[in-house]
Amino acid sequence: TISEDNSDPIEGSGTRLILHLKDDALEYMESAKLEELLQHYSEFVEFPISVWKEKTEYKQVPDEEANKDLPEGEEPKMKTVPETSEDYELMNTNKPIWLRTPNEVTEEEYKDFYQSAFRATYDEPLAHTHFSLEGQIECKSILYIPGMLPFELSKDMFDEDAKNIRLYVKRVFINDKFEDIVPRWLKFVRGVVDSQDLPLNVSREILQKSKVLSIINKRLVRKSLDMIKDIESDEDESKYIMFWNNFGKYLKVGVIEDRRNKDDIVPLLRFFTSSSGEEYASLDQYIENMKENQKQIFYVTADGKEKAQMSPAAEKVRSRGYEVLYLTEPIDEIMIENVPDYKEFKLVDVSKEGLSFDDEDKEERKKKEEELNVDHKAVKDFLEGALAGKVQKVQITDLLSDSPAALVQSAYGMSPTMQRYMKAQNVAAGGSDDGMMGSFNQAVLEVNPAHPIVLDLERMVRSQGEESDEAKDFAVLLYDVAALTSGYEIEDSGDFAKRILSMMTIKSKSDIRDVEVEAQNVEQEHVEDNHENV
Repeated sequence: TISEDNSDPIEGSGTRLILHLKDDALEYMESAKLEELLQHYSEFVEFPISVWKEKTEYKQVPDEEANKDLPEGEEPKMKTVPETSEDYELMNTNKPIWLRTPNEVTEEEYKDFYQSAFRATYDEPLAHTHFSLEGQIECKSILYIPGMLPFELSKDMFDEDAKNIRLYVKRVFINDKFEDIVPRWLKFVRGVVDSQDLPLNVSREILQKSKVLSIINKRLVRKSLDMIKDIESDEDESKYIMFWNNFGKYLKVGVIEDRRNKDDIVPLLRFFTSSSGEEYASLDQYIENMKENQKQIFYVTADGKEKAQMSPAAEKVRSRGYEVLYLTEPIDEIMIENVPDYKEFKLVDVSKEGLSFDDEDKEERKKKEEELNVDHKAVKDFLEGALAGKVQKVQITDLLSDSPAALVQSAYGMSPTMQRYMKAQNVAAGGSDDGMMGSFNQAVLEVNPAHPIVLDLERMVRSQGEESDEAKDFAVLLYDVAALTSGYEIEDSGDFAKRILSMMTIKSKSDIRDVEVEAQNVEQEHVEDNHENV
């Protein structure tokens, strides 16, 4: 209702609105609650907003009791007393710097705004961009790439409660949880977007149907990529290393989920390689270091850099002088499936069977391996029998240099890293991991016929026969070692330990016999020497 106001006028005010609250809304009578709402929604409103509140200040006044007997000339003793007053306090003191032109804003102001707006006192942003859209829609924005991973994303990289982009309409805060304003692979980017075209009562449903959102989304993605590229090209290389360590996983998700921008994201990826040591390398750097006439980019998946270095599959490539990319996270394998080639170079998984090289004739390679499998048919057949149910087949190859054997996957098999990831996902969803072992049975055992261990196994098979328990244990132990170095887990650690102890026992007995024979020989020589002296 509208009625005549007979109360005393408020100084400096034109219109008085009186709100009548329900009994269950009395918290809105408290100045602290009003301050919280105003700072959240109206922090950057153009006109001043003040709250009538009680203030307490502390002043120094003479202490009358303590100064009663004070000698003349001495300074009077003071005491602190509270002084309470009521007055209006301005709430929206922060200025919306995105409304100013970029050349009017200093670097210090950008940093201060970031730290205050996103409650990131101890974080200095790696980069920022300040821009506006004009034409079909009007919009002003500032985006930041944080200097460190925001706390809310440290436990869940896609935390739904993370507040990264704050949407304003005509300076009035609307929401900071609109999922579609940027793709989720840019969840780490923080910023503000102030639109002049959306209504103040905009809802999630209105936004989803609005072409304004689509235009804003594309521009935010483009500006974010530009910021990342600027960090990458910075003279201080440590900046991009810091960025990659904090946010590299998000770019990998971008390769998987954002087909429109995938080609812009892939050059920003970083990997450890067999030649890079402790430094990261990009795909472009890999191409620069390629051998002459090399047309493939080789990679291996593993649970970490150290395990990738141990991989016999990677050894096949390194021994020929090729560099190998190390993919060391579960997401890498999914990501790399979306990058079948890069700049006309095919990406090849060295842990898959059928590996070939550009500097050799494929027919000649096939013929050579057929001859190897014929020449070592006895040990091949023995291993396939001893390892039935564990491997799909056994292949004799001369690609391995230092390892006796390696486990590789068929063309459509899953790597051990991916198998563990899928098992964990299945168990987390309440399922069982028993069915996942089918993927493990797709493994192919590649054997190096020139390795002393394989030559020793061939000798056992010839001398003791295929039913020899020692030869069978030796074969299974060869498989276990190949599985471990190839990144698989041992199915039965108890049996593995027994096989190790059995081999150690056989070796110990053999050493003891050798010592006894040597001792007898020495004793015999000593007796013969005594006879000669007599």
